[in-house]
Amino acid sequence: MCTAISFSSGEHHFFGRTLDLEYRYNETVTVTPRRFPFAWRQGGGLRSHYAIIGMATVAENYPLYYEATNEVGLSAAGLNFPGNAVYLPPKPDHKNLAPFELIPWLLGQCATLEEARPLLKRLRLADIPFNRRFPLSPLHWLIADRTGSLVLEQTAEGLRIYDNPVGVLTNNPPFPYQLQNLANYQNLTREMPVNRFCPGIKLDTYSRGMGGIGLPGDLSSASRFVRAAFVKLNSVCAADEAAGLSQFFHILGAVEQQRGCARVGRKFEITLYTSCCNTATGVYYYTTYDNPQLSAVDLRREPLDGEHLISYPLNNTVQIAWQN
Repeated sequence: MCTAISFSSGEHHFFGRTLDLEYRYNETVTVTPRRFPFAWRQGGGLRSHYAIIGMATVAENYPLYYEATNEVGLSAAGLNFPGNAVYLPPKPDHKNLAPFELIPWLLGQCATLEEARPLLKRLRLADIPFNRRFPLSPLHWLIADRTGSLVLEQTAEGLRIYDNPVGVLTNNPPFPYQLQNLANYQNLTREMPVNRFCPGIKLDTYSRGMGGIGLPGDLSSASRFVRAAFVKLNSVCAADEAAGLSQFFHILGAVEQQRGCARVGRKFEITLYTSCCNTATGVYYYTTYDNPQLSAVDLRREPLDGEHLISYPLNNTVQIAWQN
């Protein structure tokens, strides 16, 4: 399970996610330079494209991106969508793509959401796995730039593109339900509560934060959607980059998963990493479960006109900044 958000602070726009799983796929921070060749399984490809940075598993010299941002600021993240995602046989007169091709296809050629929309409308996500080791993953996607965000879902009803006014995505149920579900929490507030229960009786507000009583605290995807939306939409921070970056990680910290709280067979699901990309500068920041100290990779420090993938293993061990 995962949570992704799009967040603006002053002139800065950030995009990122948590990846919550009980196992790893040797994920690395991966830069795809402009001349790395992409060839699509159903024909066509990109020989030249925008440079891309994000988290990926590199298999057979191919970046299987979990989430990524391109050099001009468009971002996308794939999140688990089991039981709802439906991939279809390829069909003539459509742009047939394997799901793992979506992020490089979109970020490779689109600079903005406005450019992405017409391409997405003719898209058909085909039932084409990467290989036996990496079968089809049931996904839906959050796609964003600094102007807004949208959600892409392909279910039994077909391909749907939804405007996303809250800039948050988790997993099941489908996005229309997640958005409608927010109506159940519209009385929550960051202010101290007003006694509407029995105005004639004095009730003691015995603690700060009581306006948020009822905000779900469990790890289900529906609850994480509500909690991430509440924290993000009520977020306050200074307009500089450092403040926005710090606030971004605090927002996603509200939905991180600790080992021991969600059993999956003999293992436990945890937040393997939390990422945040400044979409204007191309700097990709991340923390891992065992290393909450920020690490960073700068897209623009790489040879972006190259042809070969560049990958950085994650800093997964505890790092302590000693002060004496």
